[in-house]
Amino acid sequence: MKIVVQVVEKVYQEAHLDIPDGLTEAAIRQIITDRYNSGEITPDLNIFQVKFESISATIVQQPQEVT
Repeated sequence: MKIVVQVVEKVYQEAHLDIPDGLTEAAIRQIITDRYNSGEITPDLNIFQVKFESISATIVQQPQEVT
């Protein structure tokens, strides 16, 4: 029997970044966006929490072999 399982989940990730003091909110947003888009922030992201939105399973009918 083959079963297809679909899981929809929310993944919360957290990164701790060092940025210079005294920046405006817009500058902070730009630094975060630039680091995220460049992939620089990816190694810093750790899975913090996973919550399931839904989970479902479907039995896949396989054709029977003729002998």
